[in-house]
Amino acid sequence: MIEEEVTSRRIDLRLLARLLAYLRPYALPVAIAFVTILLAAATRQSTPYLSKIAIDDHIMAGDKDGLGRIALLFMGLLVLQFILGYVQSWITQMIGQWAMRDIRAQLFAHLQKLSIGFFNRTPIGRLMVRNTNDVDALNDFFTESVVAMFSDIFTVVIILGFVFYMDVELGLVILLALPLLAATTVWLQLRTIQSYRRARTHFARFAAALQETLAGMEVVQLFSYEERSARRFQEDNDHYLDARMTATFYQSIYFPFMELSGTLLLALVLWYGTGAVLRQEIEWGVLVAMLQYVPRFFMPIRDIAERYASLQVAMASSERIFELLDTECEPTGTRPLPERLRGDIEFRNVWFAYDEEDWVLRDVSFHAPPGTSLALVGATGAGKSTIINLLNRFYDIQQGTILLDGVDIRELDVRQLRRHIGVVQQDIFLFAGSIGSNISLDDPAISPERIRQAATDVNADRFIEQLPDGYDHEVGERGVSLSLGQRQLLSFARALASDPDVLVLDEATASIDTATEIWIQEAVEKLMLERTAIVIAHRLSTLRHADRILVLHHGEIREQGRHDELMHLRGIYYRLNRLQYGDSGTQSA
Repeated sequence: MIEEEVTSRRIDLRLLARLLAYLRPYALPVAIAFVTILLAAATRQSTPYLSKIAIDDHIMAGDKDGLGRIALLFMGLLVLQFILGYVQSWITQMIGQWAMRDIRAQLFAHLQKLSIGFFNRTPIGRLMVRNTNDVDALNDFFTESVVAMFSDIFTVVIILGFVFYMDVELGLVILLALPLLAATTVWLQLRTIQSYRRARTHFARFAAALQETLAGMEVVQLFSYEERSARRFQEDNDHYLDARMTATFYQSIYFPFMELSGTLLLALVLWYGTGAVLRQEIEWGVLVAMLQYVPRFFMPIRDIAERYASLQVAMASSERIFELLDTECEPTGTRPLPERLRGDIEFRNVWFAYDEEDWVLRDVSFHAPPGTSLALVGATGAGKSTIINLLNRFYDIQQGTILLDGVDIRELDVRQLRRHIGVVQQDIFLFAGSIGSNISLDDPAISPERIRQAATDVNADRFIEQLPDGYDHEVGERGVSLSLGQRQLLSFARALASDPDVLVLDEATASIDTATEIWIQEAVEKLMLERTAIVIAHRLSTLRHADRILVLHHGEIREQGRHDELMHLRGIYYRLNRLQYGDSGTQSA
C-alpha cells in the first residue's frame, strides 16, 4: 500500500531532479521562458530608476525635451513588459501541461503493468488520487514554482543592485530587514506546508472512502449501512478540514505580517531618506525611487515563500507518484510464443501462497493434454480459481513448475501468454461502450464478422439482434443496461472472439438460467473440440462429460478421474453430488 504519511520538510534533491527530467524534451521552450523571465524582471525593475532620472536630471533641471524622451522610454518599457509577460505566461503554462500529460501517460502505462496482487492490496481511490490530484499538484511546480522562484531571486538581486547603486546607506537599511523577514517567513511557511501535507493525506483517505462507498452503494443500501458509512466518511472529512484550517491560520498571520513589515520598512526609508535629502546627501529622485523599490522588494520575498510552499506540496505529491512508478512491475519473460499453441498444460509439484504463510496449493500436479477438457471441483477456498490465476500468471508460484507446451510459463512473454488463453469469469466486467466494442475490446485484429460469429456461437445474437442498435447498443458503465445472463453471454463471446488455444470457464454458468445454460453448453461442447479447456463449476451436472475431473480439498488433489469413476469411488466427489442433487441425483449419476 502506498503510504500517505507526512514526510520530511526538506526538499529532496533526487525527487527534484526526477521532476525536472520531465522538462528535458522541452529544453528550447524552457530556455525561452527563462530568457523572457530575466528580461521581464529587468524591465519591470528599471522603471523606478527611470523615475529617479526623470526627477533629478530633467524635472529639477526644467528639461522638457529630456522628460519627453523618458516618458517615451517608459511607455516602451511597459509595452515590452506586456509582450514578455504574455510570452512567459503562455510558454510556462504549455510546458506545465505537456509535463503533466507525460506524467499521466507514464502513470497509466505503469499501472497496467502492475500485478493483480498490487491492486488487491491498494485501494482504487488512492490510485485515482495519484493520477488526478497529485498530478495536478505538480502544475504549479512546472508552470510557476521553478521558473517563478528564479524570477523572484533575480528580481531581489536587481532591486538591491539599483538601490546600492543609488545610495549605499539606504541599501544597507533595506538589506538589514532581510534576515528578520527570511526567518519569520521560513517559520510560518514550514508550519503551513506541514498542514497542507496532512490535508492531502486526509484528502486521499476520504477520496478512497468515497470511491469505495459509491462502488458498493447497492450493499450500503441493502444492509442499511448509510449512517455508519457517513460517520466514517465524516471523520476523514473533519480531519481534512482541521488540517486546512491550520494552514489557513498560519497563512492568515503571514500575509498581514508581510504587509506590516513592508509598511514599517517604508516608513523607515521615508524617515531616513527625507533626512538625507534635507541634508543634501541624496537627491529627491533617489528617495522617490527608493519608496517604489521597498514594496517591490517585499513582493518577490513573499512570492518565494509561496513558491516554496508549492514546491513542498509538489515534493509530497511527486514522492507518492514516484513511489507508485517505482513499484515493481508484473514479472514477465522474454521468450516469444508461436502464433498457435497446442494447449498442453502441466502443473508439476506446484506450491503457492498469497501471503507466503498459508499455502493455498500444496504440491499440486496434473496434466491436461492438448484438446482435452479438465474440470476442477471442490469447496470454496479449495484452490480452483487460484489454478486459473497461476496459469494466467497473475501471481508467481513459490515452488514447482507450470508448463505450457513444455515451456515454463515464467520464460514466456506474459502478454502473449494471456492472448492465447480465453477466460470467462464469474464476475463479469463490461466497459462503457457498445456491445461490439465490449466483445472485441477494440482489438483491430477482431473484425466485425468475427464479433458476430462469436456472439452466434454462444447464442448471444438472439438478444443482441432484438436491441434497437444491435451490436452498436450502448451497454452503460459495467453493463447496467443488460441483465446478468446477457452480460455473461457477452463474456463468452469476448473470450471466443480472440480465438484462444486454451479456454477457461471459471464458474461461467453460475448466474445463468437453465435455458441460457443449455444454449451455452451446446456452444461450448462444440468449441472445446479443438481446444484445451479448463472448467470450474459448482453445478456438477455440467462436468459429467469432462475428459478428467480433479477434486481439490484444502489445496491438494484428493481425487481425479472421469465422472463415473469418481462416483464409483464414493469419496469427496460422490458426497458433493449427493449434497447437490440428493439420492436421486446420485443414483442417476
